[in-house]
Amino acid sequence: MQRSSREMAAGVDRRTFLQRVGLAAGVAGGGLSGILGARRAPAFAQGVTLHLLHWADFVPEGDVELRRQALEASKVFGAAVQVENINANDLQARITAAVKSGAGPDIIQMLHNWPQLYQAALADVNDLAEWQSTDQGGFYEQAAAGARLGKRWLAVPYNIVGAQFAYRRSWFEEVGHAPPKTYDEFLQVGMKLKGKGRPVGQTLGHTFGDAPAFTYSLLWAFGGAETDKAGKTVLNSKATVESVKFMQAFWRDACDEGGLAWDDSNNNRAFLAGEICATLNGASIYLTAKRQPDKQDDDGQPLWRDIQHFPHPAGPAGSVPYHVMFSHAVMKYGKNQRLAKDFLKWLHGKEQFGKWFEVEGGFSVGPARFWEDHPMWAKVDDAMKGYRTAARGSRMFGYAGPSSAKATEVFSKYIITDMYAKAVQGTRAEDAVSWAAGELRKIYG
Repeated sequence: MQRSSREMAAGVDRRTFLQRVGLAAGVAGGGLSGILGARRAPAFAQGVTLHLLHWADFVPEGDVELRRQALEASKVFGAAVQVENINANDLQARITAAVKSGAGPDIIQMLHNWPQLYQAALADVNDLAEWQSTDQGGFYEQAAAGARLGKRWLAVPYNIVGAQFAYRRSWFEEVGHAPPKTYDEFLQVGMKLKGKGRPVGQTLGHTFGDAPAFTYSLLWAFGGAETDKAGKTVLNSKATVESVKFMQAFWRDACDEGGLAWDDSNNNRAFLAGEICATLNGASIYLTAKRQPDKQDDDGQPLWRDIQHFPHPAGPAGSVPYHVMFSHAVMKYGKNQRLAKDFLKWLHGKEQFGKWFEVEGGFSVGPARFWEDHPMWAKVDDAMKGYRTAARGSRMFGYAGPSSAKATEVFSKYIITDMYAKAVQGTRAEDAVSWAAGELRKIYG
């Protein structure tokens, strides 16, 4: 049989052409399992670069492991998988620029419920998210709330960084206090330690993690909320005002008042330098102290031995934590969406995520309860064990209404955090709350 002029021009005979079509169809039908089963890269991926944009992890070993996995994935998929790490506070600016220009990274790591703000620019990942949820025993409520809108999955949950208070055990014992269970107890111990030049360190700045994790949790613990279940703004309430009044006293009597200008790294440095007695944080302070044996306590012993953690204290409405959720979004403008989804299925699978999860050492936990039973938890120090279940019960922005793009906008403008920041700088509690409620009405309507 003679070859057609088109086949001759392409340098492909009919048999080879049919074989290639068959291979492509097999890859399309088999997805990731077909790729791995064939033990060779899919034809569609050859010569392609897949760009993944991530934060710069507070556990540097986590970034090293992710880059190692990217190199391994490059061999598996026959595409150059590149990881770019930037400061988490710069992520939203990069996302916005990419969305506006219609060009940029193929996969972007999202924090909180950011996917809902950028929903029009994100490819659906329903099959991928449903697969992971089933495979790993169901997502935590917060993980699902931040990555899904109705029945549509906007992103695939990847991890949660638990927020707890790191504290100096010996200093608390010195003033006769165990870890506080309530905010009132926290105020009492903070007052005593600030009197000794060892204040609590808390950021109220425009930063992605520690400030909102503190302020939203404080709001909820006193019974305040952004909206009711129907999505109507209810921030201007007695409960919210009481939470702000507490913060004014806590800030004045217990805190390092320089924290207004801090980001998520300043409190780490202050704690490791012995300047503060406690701070809301992930486990990175403890893990950093273990990596740096030159960090010592007042008796010349390794500092990490004097660091413990306690969960969010309780207010009148109980203890209500906020933790920082992370997910991966496939960008709709991307020309390699199919490859991006196959890569994410590989990356989020138990084998690859398990390797990264162990390297994180408890700083980042999985988005599902499956990871609470991982053997790693039997090996970690006692100070880290509280992070195992930290993600349970965490709410998402917008409470008591549903998580939404409007709630993301409120976070992105730091309205809740600024409400407390204004109050500790001298604004009456009622006026700070009234201002914030007005800002929410502009967004929620």
